[in-house]
Amino acid sequence: MYACSLREVSRIVRWLQFGSPGGDDLKHEEPEEFLFASRSARNEVERKRKKRTRNIVVAVVAAMLVCVLGAGYFVFDLQRQFNSKSNSLALGFSDADQEARPVKDPDDKSMNILMLGVDHAADDSDGSAALSGAVEQRSDSMMLVHIPEDRSQVYVMSMVRDMYVDIPGYGKNKLNAAVSLGGVPLLMRTVEGLFDTKIDHVAMVDFEGFKELSTALGGVTVENDIPFTANDTDYFYPAGKIDLEGDRALRFVRERKSFTNGDYQRVANQRKFIAAAANKLLSSDTLTNPVKLYGIVDTVSPYLTFDEDFDAATLVGLGLQLKNVDTQNMAMFTMPTAGTSTTADGQSIELASELAIAQIGEALRTDTMQKYLEENPPETE
Repeated sequence: MYACSLREVSRIVRWLQFGSPGGDDLKHEEPEEFLFASRSARNEVERKRKKRTRNIVVAVVAAMLVCVLGAGYFVFDLQRQFNSKSNSLALGFSDADQEARPVKDPDDKSMNILMLGVDHAADDSDGSAALSGAVEQRSDSMMLVHIPEDRSQVYVMSMVRDMYVDIPGYGKNKLNAAVSLGGVPLLMRTVEGLFDTKIDHVAMVDFEGFKELSTALGGVTVENDIPFTANDTDYFYPAGKIDLEGDRALRFVRERKSFTNGDYQRVANQRKFIAAAANKLLSSDTLTNPVKLYGIVDTVSPYLTFDEDFDAATLVGLGLQLKNVDTQNMAMFTMPTAGTSTTADGQSIELASELAIAQIGEALRTDTMQKYLEENPPETE
């Protein structure tokens, strides 16, 4: 990710050759015509020229080695910083729960990641504590990320939080109730049971992290479909390309009351922000700027929570595998539902589509998500 520039290599070469970055020793070199007084003198000049060439080659190799070692240390330190500042989540499945989870084919190298957005602004809990067991808070945003075995694309499917589903051990309830009833482990089992598909990893971002990430990146640009003013604010978001940073970015991903389709538009806006932020984060301007990259990791990591096996080294490896994915064209969509209804106690819910569940489950298990989307193009949000 980090490489020395040609100017830096040149400076290191001069330092290795002459003992000073400026290479002032070269300024007093005698003109060559004064050295050709005899054959022996010419041979001596040729010998020195060859020696100088060898020295330059050695200096260049040494300079490149300095750069490589420096880059290696930078990556190592970046990983250390990420692991020390981000939160780790122990899933702690019981033997019975682990036995009940779907079994993944050992030859299946695709990856499923449950991505959650949680708003801790109203409580004092950190990400790890808030998700490890039953808590009062529910998840505000849920996405299932599918990465195919060939790493050619990233599929991001939003699941509406009010979808009425079976929660293991608790019967029918809204999907996001699983977090309040049993934390992330229960939410994982709920989603796995829904699609009969194993989830490999969990990643969670506190909504405040959106705010800090947008600021660290110097703002992100999204295409806003619907003009709106965020509820209880004077933040107006016009249609078209808009720049989001700081609190304006946070209110953009939180807002739902301004839309007739509520959560559907909110999750669509969240995906827009994530795609735009990923595109800017993975740009050469960011990845070749160690100071900026270090600042982003340092600022945003405290708002991130991952399962214990999803550490920085794993993320870096996955990132390298996905280097050819166009972040501006990731496949992002909302899971279809069967319409709105009301429970016996008056709660507004989204009915689960059994057809969509069966089709998506099959696509996840057989790594054919692209085929599913071609046959079932998402509705325009």
